[in-house]
Amino acid sequence: MAYVITEACTKDAFCIDACPVDCIHPKKDEPGYEEAKQLWVDPVECVDCGACVPVCPATAIFVLDDVPAENQASVQANAAYFGR
Repeated sequence: MAYVITEACTKDAFCIDACPVDCIHPKKDEPGYEEAKQLWVDPVECVDCGACVPVCPATAIFVLDDVPAENQASVQANAAYFGR
């Protein structure tokens, strides 16, 4: 997994618009969007481009190796959301 969205996510969706490979979900028109507490990066589909990072107003997106210690649960949560 190249990038991880942490629980600081505010679901602003700027990252969805910036992603060139459509790997951030759920989108507003997808089932489960309203119930989702945050957005997630598909660890298989992500191409490591980093386009999502600078547009995140909550500074909630990190390279896997840079996820802060207090946000490590987000690594597994992102993968689990996609059943990976």
